[in-house]
Amino acid sequence: MRQEDELDFDKHRKREGKRERPDLRSLIPVAAVSLLLLIIISVLIAARAGSEKKAAASAGSLQSAQEEGADFSGNGTDGSSPRTNPAENGTDGSSPRTDPAESGTDPSDPQDALSGGMSSQTGEPADVKELLTAEGSAETAGQTVGIDVSKYQGTIDWQQTAASGVDFAMVRIGYRTNQTGEILADGNARYNLQEAQANGIKTGAYFFSTAVTEEEALQEADWMADYISQYAVTYPVAYNCEGFDDPNSRQYGLTQAQRTDIAIAFLTRICERGYTPMFYAAKTELDGDACWDTSRLQQQFRLWIAWYPDTAAKGGADALLTDSSVRDAGGAMWQYSDRGTVPGIPEQVDLNIAYFDYEGTADAKNDMAPEQAFADAEALMRFSEINETVTAKEKVNLRDIPGQGDDSTVLATLSNGETMTRTGISDSGWSRLESDGQIFYAISSYLTTDLSYRPAENEGAGSGDGLKTKFSPAGDTVTAKIEVNLRALPSVTNPDAVIVAVLHNGENVTRTGVSSEYGWSRVEYNGQTLYCISSYLTVVE
Repeated sequence: MRQEDELDFDKHRKREGKRERPDLRSLIPVAAVSLLLLIIISVLIAARAGSEKKAAASAGSLQSAQEEGADFSGNGTDGSSPRTNPAENGTDGSSPRTDPAESGTDPSDPQDALSGGMSSQTGEPADVKELLTAEGSAETAGQTVGIDVSKYQGTIDWQQTAASGVDFAMVRIGYRTNQTGEILADGNARYNLQEAQANGIKTGAYFFSTAVTEEEALQEADWMADYISQYAVTYPVAYNCEGFDDPNSRQYGLTQAQRTDIAIAFLTRICERGYTPMFYAAKTELDGDACWDTSRLQQQFRLWIAWYPDTAAKGGADALLTDSSVRDAGGAMWQYSDRGTVPGIPEQVDLNIAYFDYEGTADAKNDMAPEQAFADAEALMRFSEINETVTAKEKVNLRDIPGQGDDSTVLATLSNGETMTRTGISDSGWSRLESDGQIFYAISSYLTTDLSYRPAENEGAGSGDGLKTKFSPAGDTVTAKIEVNLRALPSVTNPDAVIVAVLHNGENVTRTGVSSEYGWSRVEYNGQTLYCISSYLTVVE
């Protein structure tokens, strides 16, 4: 916590209705005044110790790591459930968790180039002067622990996250695209605001900007303020702008002064709309006015500084609480890791410490309650938009989300000869289907656009008991297209052909033989010779 003699909050905020303090000496004797002052000082010391103890308790459960990833819970577990085996007839299959970088980039989202994260640079000190602050909720001195999230964290179980000790969440609300300059909402913005607040986590917000004029910055700020107006946004609203030195960026060629003016326009309008503005950047970008006119920005706005030093990675909670580098640089919030592991969050997440707290929660600016929001099922997958009619090769399960985990529900089944409209397909192996206004997801490999297709004899069934199946030698490396059962014998009818294991996409095995007559492959798996359907495999290049 910042000491009172280091930063007088009353001197560094623009407040309305500032009250004059009464002269206590005219009301009580001098001795009583001294006694009262001693009591006040004791209370302040106790309050500061309490807030530091609270922050230590929260930060103590965060283990930040540059190399291995930061574990908020301290145990590194993800609580995932074991996979279920797909049916042999191809009714279903599961999709491995998809890394956004592997599922195809989104060229329209400027944050996608950062793998869904924020900056990871380092830097040196700056100073704080006068800060603009909204009056939505009474602010207190202290340290709080938080995260910043976007669609790239997937569907968050906010109940688990709240139980882990997270005090606040900075939620990405939207971004301006690099190609067209269109403003788009983050796919999970409303869901994250709704669920974080429902579970007692206070929220702030940020916008990823590619504005090239002050007019565009004002448009972004007004769009942002309108979007969050129905939610209780207590923590600051931040401006995030990166990648401006990339020739493909809309902002490439802008001067440092121009970019700073654009940021100031956004943040000033945010303050006018009743929110506390905050500017986000890496420490190296702020140091010595390296990439921004820091000396101008820090005169008016809070700074949210990204810096990932060794003390955060190796020193644990004590180091986090005692490292004053970011505070000395004028930072109001420190993003100290981009590899956090937090219960309830399926992907790595940025971790933060704020050097302030709030007594309560701000009221929403708009009295109209927001509609219920639902998680974006496609948040971690990139779907290419198409419009075509498909049928099942045999039979396929239709699910509510593109996955086969415990959170996925089979809503219906599509059989060969029945048709649906496919509106999207992802390179992670899933198709989006629509029927009567309802959206479903199915494994793409079990679908076909050939509406005259009729299923052949079940694959592998012709081998009978599998005891006489002949294999031609092979020596290639293969993996499952999605996943495939590995059996003791090349048969789906022999009772002894039990399922020994399931091979998932990304797990490589050596194929030692192929039966082209019956469609079986012989593979070596953990020292065992096992058999699987060849069509469910793909060769690893």
